[in-house]
Amino acid sequence: MHQHVKRIVQALTKLLQWLLIAAMAMLVIDVVWGVVTRYVGGEQASWTEELARFLLIWVALLGGAVAFETKRHLGVDYFVGKFDPSVRRWVSVFAYVVVLFFAVSIFVVGGVRVVYDALMLDQTTPALGWKMGHVYMVVPIAGCFMSIFTIDHLIASVRGDDDAPQKAD
Repeated sequence: MHQHVKRIVQALTKLLQWLLIAAMAMLVIDVVWGVVTRYVGGEQASWTEELARFLLIWVALLGGAVAFETKRHLGVDYFVGKFDPSVRRWVSVFAYVVVLFFAVSIFVVGGVRVVYDALMLDQTTPALGWKMGHVYMVVPIAGCFMSIFTIDHLIASVRGDDDAPQKAD
């Protein structure tokens, strides 16, 4: 059962990594285009700054989920690694429970509320004319990914087959 979940998590991680690569490429192209239009045309294209800001938000939140899944997220792994190996497993379990609570309550539930409110208020972006609810969708999406990844890590920690963080320097 856990191996099936592991394969799904690996596929989701790979999908997210490719989406992040595409988003970063779009971000680079957008920023370069903004610079070119500013210096060649004398005035920056109005939409480039806004698109760059939204892409950066999406990359940061989804990248944080990928970093958490691949155990490269400094906030959790570093502090768990500071504990004695005899208690590290249970500190890791506790940390994953806290992360799961935060991901579900703040990112998923709170994010859905923010998206709903923005869509109901019909908020739009000034330059692109996008609905802000669509921009904010990254919060519950990232929360769902973080929740899935945290549950996977939590199961592995409880079972004892988690490669818990090593002692931090």
